[in-house]
Amino acid sequence: MNIFNVVLSGGVGSRLWPLSRKSQPKQYLPIFEGETLFQKTVSRNAELCDKVMIVGNCDNYKLSRKDLNAAGVSEYREIIEACPRNTAAAIAFAAFAAQPEDILFVTPSDHLIKSGAEYQKAVKRAIQLAKEGYIVTFGLKPSRPETGFGYIEAAGEEVKGFREKPNLETAEDFLKSGNFYWNSGMFCFQAGVYLDELKAFEPEVYSASKIAFEGALEGKLDFELSMKIPSISVDYAVMENTKKIKVVPSEFAWSDMGSFESIYDHFKKQGHQVDSKGNMVIGTNLHTEFLGLKNTLLIQTADAILVLKKDNAQDVKKVFERLEKEKPELVS
Repeated sequence: MNIFNVVLSGGVGSRLWPLSRKSQPKQYLPIFEGETLFQKTVSRNAELCDKVMIVGNCDNYKLSRKDLNAAGVSEYREIIEACPRNTAAAIAFAAFAAQPEDILFVTPSDHLIKSGAEYQKAVKRAIQLAKEGYIVTFGLKPSRPETGFGYIEAAGEEVKGFREKPNLETAEDFLKSGNFYWNSGMFCFQAGVYLDELKAFEPEVYSASKIAFEGALEGKLDFELSMKIPSISVDYAVMENTKKIKVVPSEFAWSDMGSFESIYDHFKKQGHQVDSKGNMVIGTNLHTEFLGLKNTLLIQTADAILVLKKDNAQDVKKVFERLEKEKPELVS
């Protein structure tokens, strides 16, 4: 039995435009103390896992290889998706590539996590539960009434239910109740247990993913076969249906780095300059003055400038989607 760190690296990071592009998504931006989030993910889990498996896509697998090489990682398994088919299929590919009894510790590649005693304790507990046949998710103790995350309702390690991203009033109620956790998007289970549950609840995803995996050439999946796989998240496919679910309530420092609000907070903690009104400049050394504005970010790249209020960070995705249609060269 091996413990695999399955790193999901297919995301685009549209909420971090213009820093994040299709040609260099946020997990490959070397802006986190000189490292990328992808590199930090792999190195953080190296001592907890025996092997690494990267599930990426045809647009970014070379970036993964470059980051792994720079980090001195030469031993890894690679699965290259032909097109995005969501996380249920991505994890199925990893499970098909492993032995049924192997443990898969599934992590996104674009989260910022403080590795330490709390993190190691949580992962080791999840691995123990996975060995007992459970499907494990990680619930992060919320530090604020966050509306951008899904939540897990729990009683100890028992999952009572999953909740969609709430409005502010509901998020405040979740925080007060003390038994709701942020859904971290990290999972741990035996490969065979996951496949059995996927087959039971989403047989079409299971069978189409198996056919696509078996038709892969040198780790690269076929486009036509892949397009036959229903696009569904692992949460909807398995987590919300399985009776084998457990949650590990966790208190390690975690951020999904999913918006400029997260970037702002992290950069500020790292000593990045902000003015007296909380305004921040990213990407240029040009002298910049903000008048009549507070908690505003100015982000500059070679071909674009974005100015936004920190509170509007979630709306950047709408700009990305509009530019995708109107000026695709600006998101490529």
